Amino acid sequence: MQRVTGIGGIFFKAQDPKALREWYQAHLGIDIQDWGGAVLNASKAATNSNPRDNSIIWNISAADNDYYAPSQSPFMLNYRVADLQTLLQLLREEGCNVLDKTDESDFGKFAWVIDPEGNKIELWQPPAG
Repeated sequence: MQRVTGIGGIFFKAQDPKALREWYQAHLGIDIQDWGGAVLNASKAATNSNPRDNSIIWNISAADNDYYAPSQSPFMLNYRVADLQTLLQLLREEGCNVLDKTDESDFGKFAWVIDPEGNKIELWQPPAG
């Protein structure tokens, strides 16, 4: 079974997220959207900003954001997966620290695992179609 199929997103914290977003926009040309992040195309085949394609979500959040909890890391990676439920079962069987919470929305299914260094990793199964 293929576990990770790609990077789904890069999320990190900043003391002044607005200023840092402006810096990335001005100096690196990242097209920051109203929601505070950007959709980066992972391949030339990805031609729209639908997160269900081959794009990567990029986002800066406030330093006091607790979305990465229980991790103390200022970043979180999101990995695309093909079969979230099967992967979660395998990770639990392998003794990994899988968080009990899962989410499902129009954007797909999400779950989290803590790596041995205490980093929270988001696993994302995009919606079909």
